[in-house]
Amino acid sequence: MTKANNLISLKTDQIFRMTDDTGMLQHSVYGIPNLAEGYTTDDNARALIMAVKLYDQHREKSIERLMSRYIAFLFYAQNSDGKFKNFMGYNREFLEDEGSEDCFGRCMWALCYTLASPIIPKSIKNTARKIIDNALPNCLKLFSLRANAYIIIGLKYLNQEKTNEYILQLADTLSDHYDNYNNGDWHWFEDSLTYCNATLPWAMLAAFSITGIERHKQIGLESLKFLESKTFSKGYFKPIGCKGWLIKGNAPAEFDEQPVEACETMLAYFEAYLVSGNRVFFDRANTCFSWYTGKNSKGLSLIDNETGGCCDAITSEGLNLNQGAESIVSFWIAYLEMNKYDKK
Repeated sequence: MTKANNLISLKTDQIFRMTDDTGMLQHSVYGIPNLAEGYTTDDNARALIMAVKLYDQHREKSIERLMSRYIAFLFYAQNSDGKFKNFMGYNREFLEDEGSEDCFGRCMWALCYTLASPIIPKSIKNTARKIIDNALPNCLKLFSLRANAYIIIGLKYLNQEKTNEYILQLADTLSDHYDNYNNGDWHWFEDSLTYCNATLPWAMLAAFSITGIERHKQIGLESLKFLESKTFSKGYFKPIGCKGWLIKGNAPAEFDEQPVEACETMLAYFEAYLVSGNRVFFDRANTCFSWYTGKNSKGLSLIDNETGGCCDAITSEGLNLNQGAESIVSFWIAYLEMNKYDKK
């Protein structure tokens, strides 16, 4: 039995509390939405993934409405050139003309995942297709490694001739970066480990499942093993701290540890398990999930049993008790994915 089903029967209260008729709000004060901080397209993209996974396991109208709300946000955020604005004030006015490349990548991940789902209502799938078609011309124009990785992860779900060619080109770009920085005992795509690190090996493994190119698989597994050496050295998952990161040649920052890292590292290990069949990767994914429930550097659960919310971070003093969007959707994506594997 996996850790997900050893957990309490979770409520979705915090998901609905953080979602209004515009979308999911970005931040909270403890468990209460902080309206002053508005929204981000980033968060609503990942919330869409969460909602699709939730709908797959619980076919309820309230969850269908969540999916509609989140995808409507993405549709509204898209510019005529196919890119996306990101930060929006509580007054529903965007605060920028164009968002980050990472935001674009996460939108592609969410939209492709939604379009590929066999259980999603046609109106939502058709909207996802429309947004994707408008975004596709930008997919080979980005410089952010993580944006490229998210695009690979998303396009894998489509598995179409044209988009598979995009996957090949994007994976080759990541491979080139890996070859440039991989030397000695440093097996990575850059000279630092910062945020959402596991996305990079995850993308290489996802690419291999489409391209069949052994080099993609080799880089994915080798870089994931390197990341593991930096995040599992104490017998439990301890992500690189966001207050300083890990620069080559230096010690990693101890804190803050963020929920998104446990989620995406878990998903990377599941991809490694699917590609290799090695049970060790499944067990590592399970350990990543256990980070949320107390197998971490502070021995504290980040989960709010009353609402299904998730604390924003593990800090040097303990828990950051705010429960913002990124934390909630990261935990719920991890929880629902673990439940899916438990049913197999």
